[in-house]
Amino acid sequence: MAGIATCALTLSSRSNFTTSWLEFETRHRRAIRGEPKRWRNFGIRAEVDFVNSDEAKKLVTDEGYVVLDVRDRTQYERAHIKSCYHVPLFIENQDNDFGTIIKRTVHNNFSGLFFGLPFTKLNDKFVDSVQSQLSPKSKLLIVCQGGLRSTAAANKLEAAGFRNVACVTSGLQSVKPGTFDSEGSTELQDAGKAGLITIQGKISAVLGTVLICAYLFITFFPDQAEKLFQLAPSG
Repeated sequence: MAGIATCALTLSSRSNFTTSWLEFETRHRRAIRGEPKRWRNFGIRAEVDFVNSDEAKKLVTDEGYVVLDVRDRTQYERAHIKSCYHVPLFIENQDNDFGTIIKRTVHNNFSGLFFGLPFTKLNDKFVDSVQSQLSPKSKLLIVCQGGLRSTAAANKLEAAGFRNVACVTSGLQSVKPGTFDSEGSTELQDAGKAGLITIQGKISAVLGTVLICAYLFITFFPDQAEKLFQLAPSG
């Protein structure tokens, strides 16, 4: 373990980082040669970079990052970045055991109905699917709608050996229109909006317009408004 302490002191010198790194590798391996086997599996894991939409754009255009979309199929079809890879972290759960049927029914009548979200489960083939399409040496920009799924996906891929991984903070909902070339029926930031929430918004807008018109009519045409109220049937 003395070797590890020595390497920490060596790395603290910023003036000769390359030499320090070589010393770290040499001294560390020399120190653990006689240690138990578990120490020989020691490795340094890469960190996931979190970037905003402008920084994400530069990663793709200037540094050769490829986009990996991990959202579910419905959000992906509403809008996605052109030429991206799509491997969902969660897939639609169509299992027919009793417990799943109950959960799916509850979901479809609440979250699914109001937010347009399918009932999903973790994709247990996620890592395998990504590895079948992309090399661990690939530079990956992982995106989802809100930022949580991309973070979970990044951790899984980092553990599987991918070393150049970045995520968009707060997901595609934070991406300004026009930042990326996209395909679909809506803008990237709106791909998570569906179900009764969107209908409720439209209804509210219509009701608001009707109330404003009624207010203006009463204000500018009070006599006609009074006649209409007199003609209205009383309860």
